[in-house]
Amino acid sequence: MRTKPSRSGHLPINGLSLYYEVYGELGTSEISPLLLIPGAFMATDSMTSWTRAFADQRAVIVFDQQGHGRTPDTSREMSYEQFADDAAALLRTLHVERADVMGYSQGGGVALQLALRHPALIDKLVSMSATYRRDGWYPSVLAGIESLSAAAFVGSPVEEAFMEHTPDAAAFGAYIEKMKVLNVNDQNISDAQMASISAKTMVIVGDADAVKPEHALAMFKLRGGGDEEAAATGMLQKVPAARLVMLPATSHISIAGESTVLAPMVSAFLDDVPPETPDFF
Repeated sequence: MRTKPSRSGHLPINGLSLYYEVYGELGTSEISPLLLIPGAFMATDSMTSWTRAFADQRAVIVFDQQGHGRTPDTSREMSYEQFADDAAALLRTLHVERADVMGYSQGGGVALQLALRHPALIDKLVSMSATYRRDGWYPSVLAGIESLSAAAFVGSPVEEAFMEHTPDAAAFGAYIEKMKVLNVNDQNISDAQMASISAKTMVIVGDADAVKPEHALAMFKLRGGGDEEAAATGMLQKVPAARLVMLPATSHISIAGESTVLAPMVSAFLDDVPPETPDFF
């Protein structure tokens, strides 16, 4: 089990000094590397359990988005589209021709944009607790984001990481305000755009998630989910185009800690493991 990155550091990416980590060796396997994208205010260390879960089977890349963790903020505006372009530029800088991508929450939204904007780079897409439109969140989620202020992060790992590279309270406050705008406005991917994504897709949510379950189901259907032939016969005859996972009694935050349960399902999806049917008859 790999617990330390084989490569890490900062790269000049689209005007950022972007921090990244690589686990395993890139370009030495036919298996696509996996790009992990953390959620809002989260950094590479928040994905440690996921990195450990996958790094024995494939190379794993994880990075800090603009203003997150060890990537300093800049005066540049924030958008899901821009963050996806940053991810694409990172892959190209690392000479990765194609990768799988898995993003959590905000990172899931970035992963969607990456698959939409840079389809030649992405093999498979895993969206965990993410939306493709603002109305996919419960209204209370957006209200909670709107109420955030820099004071809510005093003494937190988010503030500590930011102050290590930018010891400026005003800059931190500006970062929080930009993040509020980013996440309250969210993104607006149309149904037609969702249906046009070429990457096979896995949608993961909790049944007590901040994402409405009907939104996750809509995403699953738009990505080609649902098999009437399987419904008629009771058996899957082929690897499905899309997969949907809904964990019981699981919230938006707690799902990020469910790597032990979810990683085998994700790995089976990434590896195109064919469905099995028990011999009942």
